[in-house]
Amino acid sequence: MLTAIIDYESGNLHSAEKAFQRMAQETNAGEVIVTGDADVVARADRIVLPGDGAFPACAAAVRGHSGLFDALREAVEDKGRPFLGICVGMQLMATWGREYEDTKGLDWVGGEVVKITPKDPSLKVPHMGWNDLVIDNPHPVFDGIQTGDHTYFVHSYQFHVADSAQRLAHVDYAGDITAVIGRDTMLGMQFHPEKSQDTGLRLIANFLNWAP
Repeated sequence: MLTAIIDYESGNLHSAEKAFQRMAQETNAGEVIVTGDADVVARADRIVLPGDGAFPACAAAVRGHSGLFDALREAVEDKGRPFLGICVGMQLMATWGREYEDTKGLDWVGGEVVKITPKDPSLKVPHMGWNDLVIDNPHPVFDGIQTGDHTYFVHSYQFHVADSAQRLAHVDYAGDITAVIGRDTMLGMQFHPEKSQDTGLRLIANFLNWAP
């Protein structure tokens, strides 16, 4: 069993690599590697797409790596390999990103990524720090997780999901902010599970052992 964390130069992946490797070892979920090699992504059993920075830059970087975009689509869309997008990696699953300019996403989960506008103007953007999850729809990734468990966020844009059934969890930041999305073999987390202590490690372990 091979899990590929895609490296498309979107940020430092050290903490994600260590967290996924730790939980893979603890749950006998096979090997975890960080790679930008399209051939490795194409043969991986599970795929993780992280992301830090702006939506347009991350989208361009994924499409700009030789063969990576096609390998990702083939693995997830055609072969149905379990997929997890993290932070901007989750946002790239949208139909459109509206950060700076209109940018096409992967269109795996219908919706758009727009700037966070809290109803309480005293709340700062970016939304940064710990927040309590509210589980909207059940999913195996939530095994051992419940409403009130907290995770760590750093973001200025949020995913407005077109189909409420595909919003699996949200948090309250003077208004609902999508925290987890999913359909079929695809999952996305707006927060950083690798920085979310016990809750994040449990979510990672659940993804590594999820058999959709």
